[in-house]
Amino acid sequence: MVLVGSLSAAAAFTGPALPGTAPLTWGQRAYWLSAQRRGSSATLISMRRVMAMPRRAPSDVDSVLRAIGKLIERHSSLRTLIDFPRGRQEVVARGEQPVLVVPAELSDLDGTATAARLSEALAEQPFDHATELPQRVALVLTGERVVRQIVIVFSHTTVDFQATELVLRDLRLLLLRGAVPTPTGPQSADVGLAEQEEQSRRRGRRAVSYWVEGFRRLPVDTLPPVGPAEHPRWRRCVLVSSAADTALRLIARRHRVTSSTVLLSAVAGVLATWSGTDTCGIHTMVNNRALDRYQEAIAKINQLALVVVDLSGKPNFAEALPDVWHAAIAAYRHAYYDPAQMAAAFAEAGMPYATGVSPHCYFNDIRLVPTDTDLFGHDTTERAVREAMRHSTFTVGQGLEQFTWRLRIEVIDAPGGIGFALTGDTCHLPPPRAEQFLRAVEGLLVEAAFRAVPWPWAHA
Repeated sequence: MVLVGSLSAAAAFTGPALPGTAPLTWGQRAYWLSAQRRGSSATLISMRRVMAMPRRAPSDVDSVLRAIGKLIERHSSLRTLIDFPRGRQEVVARGEQPVLVVPAELSDLDGTATAARLSEALAEQPFDHATELPQRVALVLTGERVVRQIVIVFSHTTVDFQATELVLRDLRLLLLRGAVPTPTGPQSADVGLAEQEEQSRRRGRRAVSYWVEGFRRLPVDTLPPVGPAEHPRWRRCVLVSSAADTALRLIARRHRVTSSTVLLSAVAGVLATWSGTDTCGIHTMVNNRALDRYQEAIAKINQLALVVVDLSGKPNFAEALPDVWHAAIAAYRHAYYDPAQMAAAFAEAGMPYATGVSPHCYFNDIRLVPTDTDLFGHDTTERAVREAMRHSTFTVGQGLEQFTWRLRIEVIDAPGGIGFALTGDTCHLPPPRAEQFLRAVEGLLVEAAFRAVPWPWAHA
């Protein structure tokens, strides 16, 4: 990949030679299934990170390249090649990480704008996992070869969200001190081998049983079609709301639950009333770091969980919060499994698994700093919160022709509030209908912040 004005460099590395190959991790197998289903949108699975140079670290290009090389030496996951068709991964003992060196534009004093454009450009093309290291790196310069920003686009094959944070933490230490004093956590190949042990297999079997029994309780279909599909078939719509942000914090503080539990409850309630069912299935992503051996793992160990939300008792919103929390905890405990075992069990039960478009909702809270109860700077009067709803913004963004979920909701950080990003099948949730859905979630949160909300919590 060549960008105008860029130079090619390389970060050399020599790490411990590891014998042979290892099986893919369960998370990698799940990634491969997802990538095959998503088709051209698989490039969206890469993770983009931009890190400003620490002020006290040497910022010449050679010093930064040495730190990157040491980082890859330290973490074998960053020098692992993946052969998905054969189900194997192999660690490279030595080599070079290609690095783009790009001068910032004259008007871009700290290089942040240039770094943002670079992260987009580096993520455009899918990784060739069998021959390419699982990250792409660029340095943004200002002045005379002074590095201001480091751009890394990680493939999701050997790291997950938490792993990228650990990797960047180590890179900062290498830039500042030249070394990291603590030992490394398990790497991708280590996890792949550990998952063949009987302890992991038993845990996986328990998770599979939970999924099969939970799936039997779910409706076959949710959110009936409301019209013909548009082109592109899926559209991403975003509602940004300061009112929902304040209401969410008020509810979490009052009922002593996490803000993610409140959000999950609100989405489940709207989904259940719109689909006319008392029980709904919500998938969410779990990092699996609660497992003792994996707290510092540099690997892709996050996997989907299945939350079965049963509202058949017709509770009011506050009454449902403990039940939703318990349902979420049960799901988190059963989010570590072998996808091949799961597929076989679903096939035996006569149910679909990881095929076609899932009619169930995918919910993911990807806020970087979800402050559950901090109300500093928020006007918490009902009048102010309801007035803030008038200033919520709704935008229609990118479209996709192929996707794996009828409805995906991501909770994101947004300036001045909280963002709800809904990617929906336009046959079921065209943008006007998607806006109504998100406004229903927002309205439910605001209402529940100030009074008891009886069932049904929302209306179609």
